[in-house]
Amino acid sequence: MAKRRWLAPWRDSALKPSIYHCVSRVVDKRHAFGPAEKEKLRAHLRMQENFSGCRVLAYCLMCNHIHVLLEVPPMPAGGLSDAELLKRLGALYPAAAVAETAALLARARQAGNSAEAARIHARFAYRMHDLGEFMKGWLQRFTQWFNRAHERTGGLWEDKFKSVLVEDGHAAKTVAAYIDLNPVRAGIGQDPASYRWSSYGEAVGGGAGGGGKKARAGLVRALRAHRGVAADARHWPGDVEVEYRMILLDGALERTEERAGKGGDVDIRCLRKGMTRKQAEREKRAAAEGVPAQVSGMLRHRVRYFVDGVVVGSRGFVDEVFTQCRERFGPKRRTGARRMRGAGAAAAGLLWSLRDLRADT
Repeated sequence: MAKRRWLAPWRDSALKPSIYHCVSRVVDKRHAFGPAEKEKLRAHLRMQENFSGCRVLAYCLMCNHIHVLLEVPPMPAGGLSDAELLKRLGALYPAAAVAETAALLARARQAGNSAEAARIHARFAYRMHDLGEFMKGWLQRFTQWFNRAHERTGGLWEDKFKSVLVEDGHAAKTVAAYIDLNPVRAGIGQDPASYRWSSYGEAVGGGAGGGGKKARAGLVRALRAHRGVAADARHWPGDVEVEYRMILLDGALERTEERAGKGGDVDIRCLRKGMTRKQAEREKRAAAEGVPAQVSGMLRHRVRYFVDGVVVGSRGFVDEVFTQCRERFGPKRRTGARRMRGAGAAAAGLLWSLRDLRADT
């Protein structure tokens, strides 16, 4: 019997975010994705995001696997308006298909047939605001494109995707950084900003609009959801950008000269060369918002808890999920939270896991 996926017990509530780290690997772990495939993967990711109502907080597309940190809000109370439904359909379907659906809805409304209008909505709405449907739609659509482009048939992905329920706050920002640091762990480069097919690379190099704006908005939400800050790219410049950059830099020190002309070194992780003393002081303040330096260093190594830990967050968060899902455990299990060990030991006491992983492999 297939195991049930771990979903947030509060997933129908708009008061507490439901965030998941999802990972899927190419069959046989072969390196199947080059630049063209990664660009198409990202395009399909944004299309699925616009259709589903889910929010991509962070992502990284590698040669043989993909990561996404996804927030899955509940369906709005009362469902979607006709206008919102048609707007979302435009993300996946051609204009002619959307126009046909619009005509069907208009006729049902004009005839006062609310049941028929509800049936039209239901044809699409079940695939929205749902973790499984998001990943299924994204990966299947890309597989269809990939098979056509490479004249192949059959499955592309290994088994079902993995997912970990992640708490907002320290856990979400830590997992987002872990995702964006994939190219560094793979030896592709030392600065994650230089990797185009990641949330941070797109946030830094994606321009003022389009995908760059989306990527910045997602990272704002990853770092500030615990404060109730919405996914809005306007919050990115300043402390949010600096804090995230510092987490990613893993404590690296850059020697810089002040623009004010006083000379000397600023002994602090820097956002850019030539920063002023005021900017350096802002980085110091941002450090208090970030994760401890030892945790940042941990992210440059593979941490199995972020992929196989089932639930990751504070001790109270993990115990809360355990309590609400008590029927899934045997009678001998008394508590949910398990201290991270091995490669995750640096986060012990800050982050906890639902699974007690005795090995890092």
